[in-house]
Amino acid sequence: MELNGKQVMILVEQVFNDHEFWYPYYRLKEAGATVRVVGSGSSKSYAGKYGTIATVDMNASEAASSLCDGIIIPGGYAPDHMRRYPEMVKLVRDYDQAGKVVAAICHAGWMLASAGILKGRTVTSFVAIRDDLVNAGAKWVDEAVVVDNNLITSRKPDDLPVFMRTVVQALNNG
Repeated sequence: MELNGKQVMILVEQVFNDHEFWYPYYRLKEAGATVRVVGSGSSKSYAGKYGTIATVDMNASEAASSLCDGIIIPGGYAPDHMRRYPEMVKLVRDYDQAGKVVAAICHAGWMLASAGILKGRTVTSFVAIRDDLVNAGAKWVDEAVVVDNNLITSRKPDDLPVFMRTVVQALNNG
């Protein structure tokens, strides 16, 4: 399988976008990756925007960038909750500093801004947070997927197929 031996974290918090969590979760499993769901520590499970429940494997305080090959941050309103937890923000920053895959879709750009990893980088996101990313130092473009070194960003659920093809390819090359 494409990603045998690879391990990927997916962050989760309340009101995550169900599509942006479950599509990557099952796509990675289908490719043979081990997927670890990481929460803030405020709960053992979280409800998505449409009511699906995601149960965590570990809390951000137990996680480290050395455990996995990459990290995915789904959107919805979860990133606004995630960035209130320093351990979650640090985890994203640590993955980026280690040069590992950091993939964010839709509103997940909020976590990238809070992690302080956007200055001078080209990204995309849901249009409503464009100003936030630009004010954090990023160059924002309206494209389905943008790759800037190890950082992969995408706009919305409709972009999930190209987003995940890009993530899988990056994990294979890493």
